[in-house]
Amino acid sequence: MTPDRLDATFAALADPTRRAILARLASGQASVAELAEPFAISQPAVSKHLKVLERAGLISRGRDAQRRPRSLEAMPLAEATEWLDGYRRFWEGNFQRLDEVLEEMKTKQKKHPRTKRERGKR
Repeated sequence: MTPDRLDATFAALADPTRRAILARLASGQASVAELAEPFAISQPAVSKHLKVLERAGLISRGRDAQRRPRSLEAMPLAEATEWLDGYRRFWEGNFQRLDEVLEEMKTKQKKHPRTKRERGKR
């Protein structure tokens, strides 16, 4: 995935209306009017959101007689997930090391419990 494509994907996903449109398209293709239905915004405003999603490659426009239904294109989402997955692995590794340190501390504490006198010196 190119940096520009990744930027376009995340920019498109930054808006809650566009995320809702993608969620709707995950259940099947829909026309602009069908996509505009649940929103309290104009159809031209929905069309602008659709253009952003199309430029990011997240949706495509089909042709069915007079209709131009939109469909979800999952590849950019898969590429963004792959990019994010590298960071997930990084954090999982850090958390695993932290768990190991905490276990080591618990083990040491069990072997050498502090006396009442040591606890009071804090």
